[in-house]
Amino acid sequence: MKRLVTLCLIAMLTAFTAGCGAQHHQKGVGIEDGKKLTPGVVQAKIRKGMSQADVIQALGSPNIVTRDSSGKETYIWDKVSSAKSYSNSQNSYFLIIVGGSGGAGAVTSSQNTLTVIIKFVEGFADEISFHSSKF
Repeated sequence: MKRLVTLCLIAMLTAFTAGCGAQHHQKGVGIEDGKKLTPGVVQAKIRKGMSQADVIQALGSPNIVTRDSSGKETYIWDKVSSAKSYSNSQNSYFLIIVGGSGGAGAVTSSQNTLTVIIKFVEGFADEISFHSSKF
């Protein structure tokens, strides 16, 4: 009987100490829709003199197609992406009769914007500009 009580106490102390230090972190990041367009992609893949078809192949379809004041055909990509990160910590403990748990969590979010403007002369890229922001 004494041995059974000792084993029960050891099991409870083990469960108690293991539960007190346990933390669970969970992270998730929002997924942006469509093709991933970044300033690095624009810098690496787009060059002056590229055809309109090659530019579309590299960046996907533009959001806006227009002509500027000098008559140059202008393609505009305007992208917004959001990212969220979740962190969740949980502590739990076990006591002879009373049990309980506690937890805390946090959410962080950010938004990125990227606007790419490419002007074409006779079907080939002539001017390339982009603006990126994060908040």
